[in-house]
Amino acid sequence: MKIAITGCNGGVGRRVVLWVLKEGHTVIGVDCVIAQDTDFFDNPAFSFHSVNLKDFDTTLKVFEGCDAIIQLAAFAQPMDYKTKVHNDNVVITWNVLRAAAELGIDRVALASSVNVLRGVYSTEPIFHYFPIDENHPCEPDEPYGLSKLIAEMQANTIVRRYPSMRVASIRIHWFVPTRARAYRQDYFRARGDLWSYVQMDSAADAFLRAVTVHMGHWTGHETFFIAAPQLAADEDWLELKEKYFPDVPVKPGWVESGTKGFFDCSKAERLLGWVHTDYA
Repeated sequence: MKIAITGCNGGVGRRVVLWVLKEGHTVIGVDCVIAQDTDFFDNPAFSFHSVNLKDFDTTLKVFEGCDAIIQLAAFAQPMDYKTKVHNDNVVITWNVLRAAAELGIDRVALASSVNVLRGVYSTEPIFHYFPIDENHPCEPDEPYGLSKLIAEMQANTIVRRYPSMRVASIRIHWFVPTRARAYRQDYFRARGDLWSYVQMDSAADAFLRAVTVHMGHWTGHETFFIAAPQLAADEDWLELKEKYFPDVPVKPGWVESGTKGFFDCSKAERLLGWVHTDYA
């Protein structure tokens, strides 16, 4: 496939490009940041295009001839908690989705985030039940999480108008090379992340699966939590839960299943065939 990857020179983007190339696809790399120090810049299956995705016409042009889009271009944290992160992220994602619709590109994956929840960037982390799945309420109180939630609303909107499109919102967790890299000494400060992470190549695998799995397997717009089943912590997840979130209920059967962790990623396994792997 010929796959456009926006934000190709960012931290997530570089790993996704490498993964997609490794799997034999052609990559159209799109970014406003020019970087020639990547491991793929001279790969004949990769071409780079410097594009301001806030401009719709140039966005439309760069995607011509593509079979799928993996949209990773965005600010990845709230920064000053004011306007730029929210406004840029929202405009870019809508331009990408609308351009895909205009060009008849039916396979799109969006980089969403676990921060559609009220988590690490919020004034106080609030969770309604464990394990967290895609039915959990999304209640961000900051501009980054809000921009990701709006992107998911945009995806719902575009597939209603263009029912041939299929959009996956990949709610990735903290993107790190190894489990050890995600360890933090201060368990209290880490509670907003639920001491969780995703190994970066495993996350890249989820993005690629979202645009390559058979079109008849699922339709419309779907959200997927993408996180490792194990914690980046030495304490058992139930001990951490009782210490930091004693009043949050656990869904029946979760403890008995023997699964250890705060996220239920079974939907990604069911629809994408994705299972977390620590490749490093």
